[in-house]
Amino acid sequence: MVRPIEATNSPPIRRVCLTGATGYVGGRLGAKLIEAGFHVCCVCRSARKLQTRRWVRHAAVESFEADLSDADALAQKLTGCEAAYYLVHSMEAVGPAYAQRDRELATTFSRACAQAGVRRIIYLGGLGETGDALSEHLASRREVEDCLATGGVPVTVLRAAMIIGSGSSSYEILRYLTERLPVMITPRWVKTECQPIAIRDVLRYLVQCLDVPATIGQTLDIGGPDIVNYRQLINLMAGSRSLRPRIIVAVPLLTPRLSSFWIHLVTPLSYNVARPLADGLKNRVVCRDRRAVELMPGPLLTPAEAIARAAGKVDQDEVETSWSDAGVVPGDPDWAGGRVFTDVRRVDVAASAAATFAAACKVGGGHGYYAADWLWHIRGWMDRLAGGPGLRRRRRSSSHLGFGDALDFWRVTEFRENEILRLRAEMKLPGEALLEFDIKSAPGAADQCALTQTARFRPKGLLGLMYWYAVVPLHAYVFRGMLNGIRREAELQNVAVPRSPQ
Repeated sequence: MVRPIEATNSPPIRRVCLTGATGYVGGRLGAKLIEAGFHVCCVCRSARKLQTRRWVRHAAVESFEADLSDADALAQKLTGCEAAYYLVHSMEAVGPAYAQRDRELATTFSRACAQAGVRRIIYLGGLGETGDALSEHLASRREVEDCLATGGVPVTVLRAAMIIGSGSSSYEILRYLTERLPVMITPRWVKTECQPIAIRDVLRYLVQCLDVPATIGQTLDIGGPDIVNYRQLINLMAGSRSLRPRIIVAVPLLTPRLSSFWIHLVTPLSYNVARPLADGLKNRVVCRDRRAVELMPGPLLTPAEAIARAAGKVDQDEVETSWSDAGVVPGDPDWAGGRVFTDVRRVDVAASAAATFAAACKVGGGHGYYAADWLWHIRGWMDRLAGGPGLRRRRRSSSHLGFGDALDFWRVTEFRENEILRLRAEMKLPGEALLEFDIKSAPGAADQCALTQTARFRPKGLLGLMYWYAVVPLHAYVFRGMLNGIRREAELQNVAVPRSPQ
């Protein structure tokens, strides 16, 4: 376990601010900081979403909701923090508006840190060769580095290339491409060199740099011990899954736009996430020096070891965070002011509210939807072709859900244990859709409850109305089948759970 040590020029850092705690890296970093003995102040957009992290209940954690575009309000939350992690960066878009938004947020954060007396900022950026040839996404990350320094607070920048870990976007791309395509026609980027790093090692660097004063104000490249290309990574993945080496044919014809659409179709990533990743693949991403290793020595996993470790976590259903965790979780839509179509179904269940809720929480992912799975798969493919997430995003855990979790093309927007599970559709739709499961225990009966399933749809324009009336005939088959499937599963589970003697 890493512990803070005495620095010669400054007292040990004990209280740190963590932004991006609901994201992939930040969601794991909080636990590591607590283990290292730090008091963690989490500043986030949604405190409810943060509650899905088990470590947030630790006594050494404070959490605040704050608007990162409000410097004064943010400075109040940062007061008393000696270091601040800035792990806020969009992966969902490209273009001038997205880059401008990132610049504004970084500049505001820098100003707030200066107002609050924060002594250093730590930022996880992107590794890549310098110059004008950087992809739009990597260029934006470099701009964020510059903006964070505008307030006068020293910035430690750790630049990483591909991060390999269970649930990471890079790992998911590799896994799906390898498992689904024994023969691949790929762009020339399969020959591009990179220096991937395991998520475990990224977290160690992020924590360890707090104890090393020489890292203050420095930009350090972090990577694993090996330089490989994407062709080699694909075959390492094949080996970890006991598959034959993939046949890869590189051609110069696939543009980044076509590449990202291809990644979108084959992997769980949406086009908006795949586009900046595909653009970045043209850049060689290799550490320029060994300063990070010299300042913060420690063992580093090879790409093969990192892939094997991630595969083990996935197989054991122990994925701590997922790439799909990041992003805005919209609140319930405002259903007032327009017609909302509803499909309400109710069934009595001879099982406890806990067993019924657990059965409802199994919906989607690898488990399926209890009925008409072939229709859900068709809908998933239609969504993928339209640019949506489809069913391949699946879910972080096969048995547990929490507020903000992604579930296929749904997002959990309400989660009350043994009472309510509400999902908001993120599929491509001409409107807004919710699917809700409401459970009420029967008075005086521990093994009786009522399950109400409600589908709501607020259409947008004529196309939305046409869509609703087109799918209404399927509801009796799809939704009734799902409701009865949840009831059967709950009753089976209720029987399987041994009752305590009376």
